[in-house]
Amino acid sequence: MDPGHLMTRSLQNSPWGTRIARIMSAALAAVDPEKAVERHMKRFGGELICAGRSYDLGRIKRVLIIGGGKAGYPMATAAARILGEHLTEGVVIVKEGYAVSQSGSEFKPAPYLTIVKAGHPLPDKRGVRGTNRIIDILSRTTPDDLVVCLISGGGSALMLSPCPGLKLSDLQRLTEKLLASGATIVEINRLRKHLDRVKGGRLARLAAPAQLITLVLSDVIGDPLDAIASGPTVPDPSTYSDAYQVLEKYQLLDQVPMSIANHLERGVNGELSESPKPGDPIFNSVQNELIGNNLLAGEAALKQAKIEGLEMYLLTTYLQGEARHVGPILAAIARQVIASGHPSPRPVCLIAGGETTVTLRGSGKGGRNQELALSAVEDLAELPGTTLVTLATDGGDGPTDAAGAVVTGDTLKRAKRAGMEPIDFLNRNDAYHFFETLGDLIKCGPTGTNVNDLNFLFVL
Repeated sequence: MDPGHLMTRSLQNSPWGTRIARIMSAALAAVDPEKAVERHMKRFGGELICAGRSYDLGRIKRVLIIGGGKAGYPMATAAARILGEHLTEGVVIVKEGYAVSQSGSEFKPAPYLTIVKAGHPLPDKRGVRGTNRIIDILSRTTPDDLVVCLISGGGSALMLSPCPGLKLSDLQRLTEKLLASGATIVEINRLRKHLDRVKGGRLARLAAPAQLITLVLSDVIGDPLDAIASGPTVPDPSTYSDAYQVLEKYQLLDQVPMSIANHLERGVNGELSESPKPGDPIFNSVQNELIGNNLLAGEAALKQAKIEGLEMYLLTTYLQGEARHVGPILAAIARQVIASGHPSPRPVCLIAGGETTVTLRGSGKGGRNQELALSAVEDLAELPGTTLVTLATDGGDGPTDAAGAVVTGDTLKRAKRAGMEPIDFLNRNDAYHFFETLGDLIKCGPTGTNVNDLNFLFVL
């Protein structure tokens, strides 16, 4: 990612702005999906090596590529290039507009590889059609086949096929309610795994008896493989009862389609087969490998910060909670640095990775990263040399064209001159228009990767 694409008005006016943009760019480069696949999967003639495990392509009749996620295009391009003439067929589903590399250029699909572009975060018919094509391909597998599955964030919405008795519109309505409820991605995917034909290990069941390699780029805190894209090729420890309890917790039972509640109730009562559990023999021929995550991006940012002449400190990669509550906490850390030099003396770059949530209260426009930034504006006011940058690593924060926003000690003053009060915009979840007015939205476009969010706190 060109650092210039990450600049905003505040960064352009800051003597540290270019260095800050280079630090963000380094984080994204470290989790470039194409390079991540190349690091973990290599071919030497007729031998395929994946994370130390060898596959004799000379004994394999068909090699298939399947998968879904925002990083699916560059992952598929790398995998197809490695497999070369051994690739037989492939279908990978990506978000509309995300068929790009980090340089911004669009990839060209390899022979025999079909790229399906579909909707996200709300699933659409294109995603269902693409998933059904994957199911059809897997219906013909034999023990002599090898399936390479490529999974990244967004895969839950992009790769879906509703269980019998459920409709796409049912899952669309459920997704809307869950996204507005403040539920975590783990809770959301716990539900999805019990409403879909490929999630929760079911894709591995469909791929059997073929050998299966799954390469995973994580967008979930802690990297639980069963939660990333709803764990299509790993054992599912959750149950129908667990899924039903998510609806109860967020008081959604009377707001979701009756078909969904009835389906889960049937599962709780033992009328439907459960998802494959740990110990199921279908996973004996499955290799799941994590190839990139938030920690890798954060560590790369720290290395670049050192090059730029900054002290550096990784606070956490497990940041979560309501976005509007997290912003003031990060601002409090900035005050601590200024007052006492803890947890690190100035000039310092502090990084907090993870994924916050937003409970919608208003009808404004924004995303969790923009809302987090907005909630910190008043607490960062007048703090000298302080800049907070929030970044969705995929380049898209919520249903907007922004990846995040930038806040400095001057943001509140500038907002008041423009007649804006941060609390008014926060109350209606309208962070986008607040920062758009100030010229401080990060609009870098799709980055080609997706490993959660990064928050950079600079105290200079």
